[in-house]
Amino acid sequence: MDVEKISVNRLAERATINRVTFYLHYRDIPDMMEKMADDMIEDLSSILQAPNELRSLDPEVEWPIMVNLLEHIAQHARFYKVILATKRTTVFTERLLGLLTTLITDRFERSGGDSKLAELGIKRDIAIWYGASALIGTIVSWLRSDMPYTPLFLAKQFALLRRYHLMKS
Repeated sequence: MDVEKISVNRLAERATINRVTFYLHYRDIPDMMEKMADDMIEDLSSILQAPNELRSLDPEVEWPIMVNLLEHIAQHARFYKVILATKRTTVFTERLLGLLTTLITDRFERSGGDSKLAELGIKRDIAIWYGASALIGTIVSWLRSDMPYTPLFLAKQFALLRRYHLMKS
């Protein structure tokens, strides 16, 4: 059901709570969506900040944080399919895009990617926008396709694509 068509009455009925309980926690449906997006980003951020020993032990994985992120999304696929793979819940997509932008920015800073970008005449902010958008687009398509690949395989594909693009330049 489209978000615009959800009523507090219908939501409360489906959640087997009364409207008063809903209004104790939220002002309205958009407020609930904002708080759910905040919770989603908090969960994802905690995964991204996990100690190294919790990250992938596969030596072929260049970006173990991405494996952890994709594993979390796969474990909660039903939720992420609804909030990311539909066209009506932009608040979640915007928040995830912000998180991925931060992740890519940190990766650029750690890897010294700025000098390669400058050498190629690519503006740093454009490269970051491009990378974050490509990641979120791939994750959404992966969800919409019922996750035909494992999180580990998808993360390795991201690394191969990155290497391919670096070789071409």
